[in-house]
Amino acid sequence: MSCKIAVVEDEKNIFELIKFNLEKNGYVVSGTNDGADAIDLVKTTNPALVILDLMLPNKDGLNILKEMRETEGISKTPVIVLTARDTEFDKVLGFEIGADDYLTKPFSIKELVARVKAVLRRSLEVVHDEDIIKIDNIEMHQEAFKVFKSGELVNLTLKEYELLALLIKNRGKVLNRNYLLDTVWGYDYIGETRTVDVHIRHLRQKIEDDDNNPKFIETVRGVGYRFKE
Repeated sequence: MSCKIAVVEDEKNIFELIKFNLEKNGYVVSGTNDGADAIDLVKTTNPALVILDLMLPNKDGLNILKEMRETEGISKTPVIVLTARDTEFDKVLGFEIGADDYLTKPFSIKELVARVKAVLRRSLEVVHDEDIIKIDNIEMHQEAFKVFKSGELVNLTLKEYELLALLIKNRGKVLNRNYLLDTVWGYDYIGETRTVDVHIRHLRQKIEDDDNNPKFIETVRGVGYRFKE
C-alpha cells in the first residue's frame, strides 16, 4: 500500500509541482489550499506525513501545527513545514511546536522528495527490540514508541521521542549537539543547534520533576547533553 501524504499549500502551481513529483515517487497525495480545512483533511485521510505551508488563508500554518500536536489521533503525524519565511525565529518556533523538518521557498523538488523519504523512513521504522527500558520512574516502551512517567503516558512528539531514545540508549555518554542533529533530524542544520536545545527543554518539562534542576538530562556546557546513569 502506498504512503498517503497531505499537502496544505495555497499556491496552486507549487501544490501541483509537489503533487506531481510525489505521485511520480509512488505516494498518494491529497490536499487543500485553505488553512481552515487542514485539520479535517488530516483527520479524514490519516496521512503518513503532512507538508504544511505557513502562510495560508483563514488559518496560519503554525496554528495548524500546534492544533495537530494537541489533537488525539494526529498528534504524532510527521510534519514538514514549507514556507517563504526564512528567519531563525520562525525555524525555532516551528521546531518548538513540533515540526519534523523545515524547507524554505524557493526549494529544490529533489530535496523535498529526499526529506519526505527521510522523515517517513524514521517515522515508519519498526523497532525489533521489545525490551522496556526502565530508569527510575521513567519507562520507554520501544516497540510502541511510548514513554511513561510514574505510570502515566508522556505525550511526546516523534522528534522528542527519537531524541530521548538516543540519549537513553547512550546514557552516561556525552552527545554533542551536531551529532544529535545529524542522527535525529538526518540533516546537518548548520547554525541550527538551538533546535536541539528547544527539544531538550521540552523533554525536561515533560519527564523531569523540576525541569530547572533536571536529574535525568544533564547539560555539559559547551558540548551537548548526557542522560545520567
